[in-house]
Amino acid sequence: MNSTPMSNVKDMPQAAWHVFSADKVLRDLSSSTGGLTDDEAARRLLQYGSNSLPAPTKRSPLKQFLNQFNNVLIYVLLSAAVVTALLADWIDAAVIVGVVLINAIIGFIQEGKAEKAVDAIRQILSHEALVIRDGSKRSIQVENLVPGDVVFLQSGDKVPADLRLIHSKDLRIEEALLTGESVPVEKSIDPVTADASLGDRSCMAFSGTMVSFGQGTGVVIATGEVTELGKVSTMLAGVETLKTRLTESMDEFSKLLTGAILILAAGTMVFGLALRDYSFTELFFAGVALAVAAIPEGLPAIITITLALGVQRMARQKAIIRRLPAVETLGSVTVICSDKTGTLTRNEMTVTTILRADRAYQVDGAGYRPQGSFHVDGNTLEPGKDRSLIELIRAGLLCNDGSLSHKEGIWSVQGDPTDGALITLALKAGLNSQQCNKELPRKDIIPFESDHKFMATLHHDSDGKSRVYLKGAPERVLEMCSHEHHESGDEPINRSYWQEQIEAIARQGQRTLAVATLDAGDKQTISIDGLQSDMTLLGLFGIIDPPRDEAMAAVRSCLGAGIKVKMITGDHALTAISIGEQLGIDVTSKAVTGQELETMDNDQLEFIAGRTNIFARVSPEHKLRLVTALQASGQITAMTGDGINDAPALKRADVGVAMGLKGTEAAKEASEMVLADDNFASIVHAVKEGRTVYDNIRKTLAFILPTNGAQAGIIIASVMMGIALPITPLQILWVNMITAVTLGLSLAFEPPEGDVMHRPPRSPKEPLLNQFLSWRIVFISAIMVMGTLGLFLWDRHHGETLEMARTTAVNTLIFFQIFYLFNARYLKTSVLSREGLLGNPAVLLSVAGIIFLQMLFTYLPLLQKLFGTAAIPAGDWIRLIGFTLSVFILVEIEKMIICRLEKNKVKK
Repeated sequence: MNSTPMSNVKDMPQAAWHVFSADKVLRDLSSSTGGLTDDEAARRLLQYGSNSLPAPTKRSPLKQFLNQFNNVLIYVLLSAAVVTALLADWIDAAVIVGVVLINAIIGFIQEGKAEKAVDAIRQILSHEALVIRDGSKRSIQVENLVPGDVVFLQSGDKVPADLRLIHSKDLRIEEALLTGESVPVEKSIDPVTADASLGDRSCMAFSGTMVSFGQGTGVVIATGEVTELGKVSTMLAGVETLKTRLTESMDEFSKLLTGAILILAAGTMVFGLALRDYSFTELFFAGVALAVAAIPEGLPAIITITLALGVQRMARQKAIIRRLPAVETLGSVTVICSDKTGTLTRNEMTVTTILRADRAYQVDGAGYRPQGSFHVDGNTLEPGKDRSLIELIRAGLLCNDGSLSHKEGIWSVQGDPTDGALITLALKAGLNSQQCNKELPRKDIIPFESDHKFMATLHHDSDGKSRVYLKGAPERVLEMCSHEHHESGDEPINRSYWQEQIEAIARQGQRTLAVATLDAGDKQTISIDGLQSDMTLLGLFGIIDPPRDEAMAAVRSCLGAGIKVKMITGDHALTAISIGEQLGIDVTSKAVTGQELETMDNDQLEFIAGRTNIFARVSPEHKLRLVTALQASGQITAMTGDGINDAPALKRADVGVAMGLKGTEAAKEASEMVLADDNFASIVHAVKEGRTVYDNIRKTLAFILPTNGAQAGIIIASVMMGIALPITPLQILWVNMITAVTLGLSLAFEPPEGDVMHRPPRSPKEPLLNQFLSWRIVFISAIMVMGTLGLFLWDRHHGETLEMARTTAVNTLIFFQIFYLFNARYLKTSVLSREGLLGNPAVLLSVAGIIFLQMLFTYLPLLQKLFGTAAIPAGDWIRLIGFTLSVFILVEIEKMIICRLEKNKVKK
């Protein structure tokens, strides 16, 4: 025991501990293998604080809720509510306020869910740890661990703090949640180089990771927020959640609209006072009418409903959206940054290559499901007819401590993933584990340990003869072998041949495992010393975590849609490159490692991030920097992942995509979307749906905004001409809140257009109202203004009452909308086809519904009294419908001209 005050741990670089020997670390921490005294531990607890992750500072719920109203569009909507209330239209005012409140409540709930990401990480720490205090072992709460404490680890334990290992007995730790490493990492007490990445620090154990095998002892070198897990939590809390492009576009549009309304209203009043014979009161109500006309009250509701419909369709494709605006953002994604393990791959080790001295085999089938076939030189082989192959596979089955289970159609391994791969291989070859163990029962075992790098088992047959099977690291097993097995018999081992094959398999990203045997006569036990030589090498296994079949198809779809796919993994570069090649990712540029990223400044990283598709041995900080660098170059990024190490990058990305089955809670809470089936291919469906949603939002804008523009134009033209308003403010609200919303909402049900996944992503800089949409809005508004004013003046010129002329004006505006609705189904393509006219049942239903409502508006006495309308003679409808049909014809002609101009532009 040592109670001498230690040097300040926080002053020491965190990267230094894995460089020092275990003895030096103990000395620097003023500790020993006997642990700390209670008094010293209490002093350090006061000095360094609790071994827990700090809760982030949070705004009060009231401030969070009020912040949801801090948006120009909300201000415009509230202004519209005030205007309608001043007009004593309490129902419409209540509807607008209701829309605002619903949006605020949704935003408040989603913001609360986002903060749970950090809370999820804080719950990862285990509750108790076995330590030595005052010379005796005891269990303590992990919160009370301090630097210098000596902690004991065994299989099944969760590592309670960052430890420098001082003892290791076949210790293997699952670190996928921090590093992305697909198999448990073998641990030792030997120091490593200063620049070793997190996954290569074999003498360290990190907080929150899981001991999968063996035993170990370590001294605490970091607790709480200074652990590697704590750094992720700190990063996550500090990562800024970016606004979606739709939110930014709507903000920009709202500001422009607000400014335009104020300028037009003020200009109209000044013009009327100076040049026309209007009273101030008349002009005030004209200004109110102009504001009501120009504000698209129903637009936020329609956009929200369009997004919600997209969410429902995505859910049917196993993509669960957690934040509504992410639906639209998915449609503009230009880069998908994907973790490898469990996302692009199955996270199930699989034997794909078998190598003997005189033959090489390929094995298909992926994961732990025992289905697959064997091939030699492209020809299918029945493994049962190849005695040497069966002997090699049987050796891997018998020298094995794992087991497979099959529940609800899912195969899983209990024990080491490599053992599971060998059992699966044996089942593919037709071997039965129970039968093999019965024929060759195990009598003795040398468990795998990192010191000797192999496992060996002794078996007896029915005649009492003994045989040893051994598997382990190829370089170690080769040292123990003097012969190699051939079909014709054993021959002296060709070490150079095997070394070449090991390197060739490694270049394919596969892990190699060597298997050997020894005739042990009648021995009843085995020892390490007795197996150092004279063994016969049976062959090698090449093992890999294979890519998902559906992920390969998904990558092809992404590339066809102009979306780049980048693999960002904690695994080794060779493995990542091999998986990337199988997936179809462009790997012409070499993989960049986390060690190389450390040396780059932000400008260099931005350059490399744009040109490299494989990043290996990266840390959480690297993932976050890469996503940020891609965004800095104007890319819209989606980041997929399942581990805690992915959470900061998931939160930073424009769309964070977490795995639903194998993903951690921290990853899910930090993301905008969760894949319920952990299937990368679901992202492609989500992108397609996102592009469709964006198309439908643009179609809705192209449909609704001309109506508002036309109404505002009618008011301005009326004041300039010095005539009575053709439409009253109340009638404008009827058009905006009843007809426009009803008709416009039908466009939310538009199916995807045929080329939706064959066009490149839209430019992130493209405004929501681009040049084409702006032209279309002006073009349609002009048609509607001239047509509506024309029929209004026609009726007034022919002696109709003001109420009758206004009723004609409102119905003219409505039927312009009905005909234009069919045009709006395709923005640039003609709708003159059966699919174009009848392909969306929602459009037909909305048209039927709006005609019914207009009949009530025109002929029902109650509505006539409320809105100041009058019954239109039947003959006038012919003129009205024939006149409004012109918009459909003119827009179809406009589409033809635009398509022809674009084709000529492409030819040039």
